[in-house]
Amino acid sequence: MSTPLDRRLSVAPMMDWTDRHCRYFLRLITRRTLLYSEMVTTGALIHGDRQRHLGFDPAEHPVALQLGGSSPEDLATCAQMAEDYGYDEVNLNVGCPSDRVQNGRFGACLMAEPELVAGCVAAMKAVIEVPVTVKTRIGIDHRDSYEELTGFVRQVAAAGCDALIVHARKAWLQGLSPRENREIPPLRYDWVERLKGDFPALPMAINGGITTLPQASALLERLDGVMIGREAYQNPWMLSQADTLIFGDTDQGPTAHEVLAAYIPYVERNLAAGVPLIAMTRHILGLFQGRPGARAWRRHLSENAHRRGAGVEVLKDAGAKTSDQPRDPAPP
Repeated sequence: MSTPLDRRLSVAPMMDWTDRHCRYFLRLITRRTLLYSEMVTTGALIHGDRQRHLGFDPAEHPVALQLGGSSPEDLATCAQMAEDYGYDEVNLNVGCPSDRVQNGRFGACLMAEPELVAGCVAAMKAVIEVPVTVKTRIGIDHRDSYEELTGFVRQVAAAGCDALIVHARKAWLQGLSPRENREIPPLRYDWVERLKGDFPALPMAINGGITTLPQASALLERLDGVMIGREAYQNPWMLSQADTLIFGDTDQGPTAHEVLAAYIPYVERNLAAGVPLIAMTRHILGLFQGRPGARAWRRHLSENAHRRGAGVEVLKDAGAKTSDQPRDPAPP
């Protein structure tokens, strides 16, 4: 039996953001935080470039693959692919509200079909040993009663779901953009905590509006895990204290410049494989946020990483403009 995943802190799956380069970079900042892939559709895996969608560096562990789909058979096939590639978890997306996702009959619209979601979970559980989890909302449109939410969770849990990640907002499938769906519907942390009380045996993590590690620590007093999204991407250095504050490690983590130095060999390897520099630097713009030189760092990367033939000297020159020391507070 493998060691159970420590779900106390994770970084959310985010389309166009949490690709393999982003995950490798974040892993240099935090050794313990669970990382999630972008959502990958079953169609992309079955009919597309499997290596491009599933390939990752072993240093990224622990890492989970998020799947989008609604066919139990296809999801089982793709879950097997994920396990074969070495992912530590397979997660089913039942939370994305975008029109494109709805047209494919997956994402948040599946909350209206709990029997189908349960069948998808059961099909994946039947073919893989790694955990199968579900990321969901607290409701959709006018189907947003607590009773309907518990009915959904009851069926998914009975199908063998190993953990539930709950974005503590409902989703409007019509009338709001995906971005607005992350901001406008009110957060209901109390519902997620109540849900955990009603399903005490089901590991449960909360997502939505969490921007600091102290906030995460407070939520962990009542829940099993906390998932942070945009803040962890835009201000990645917030994760530098995660291993000590959340997981209880005692050793000091690296400085921001040490993270940059460790990222450079990875960049060199991928440049040699034909990956453009901008594909890797776009994820690290927030590394020195709040430190002297942060603006010059971002500007140098933004102005130079896209140039033909750009190499690691762009990162080195940008890093020379920064400091590991926090910015002095403004005078009173």
